[in-house]
Amino acid sequence: MANVFFTSDHHFGHKLIIDFESRPFIDVGQMNEAMIESWNSVVNPDDKVFHLGDFSFLNKEATCAIVERLHGYKILILGNHDRGRGRDWWLEAGFDEVSEYPLIYKDFFFLSHEPMYMNKHMPYVNVHGHIHGQKYEGKNYFNICVEHWNYKPLTFEQIRDSVIVSEEG
Repeated sequence: MANVFFTSDHHFGHKLIIDFESRPFIDVGQMNEAMIESWNSVVNPDDKVFHLGDFSFLNKEATCAIVERLHGYKILILGNHDRGRGRDWWLEAGFDEVSEYPLIYKDFFFLSHEPMYMNKHMPYVNVHGHIHGQKYEGKNYFNICVEHWNYKPLTFEQIRDSVIVSEEG
């Protein structure tokens, strides 16, 4: 049975992100290769991956070469660094689906690039990226940025179980 994964903010090809977010890489080439390897170490070809934005800073040809190497059926929710290129650009770069807006998954999880407003009385969880090393407080947010998860996508079950534990704790 195929798994469903979530991840965000790879910033493939973005040299400055290494310093901005204290990523443990010598250069962009090493970062890109390590992130591809991390992705493929958990995602199988028949799995589905929701990427919650800020995928690549590279041109279309180089981005396409990375997308082709990554396992899974790939859905991109555009991030702030992706929006300038438009939905069609990303489809041509190899994503199977592209959304310009947040998505709802399993009637409970709001998938977005940037954190959305959620108050403590809302019975939903916002799975998001964008803020890299920071975390929002409260049970209503789950930051899926690669820096938090050793550059590996997480399964739906990992996120669900983490949210349940935080609600009980």
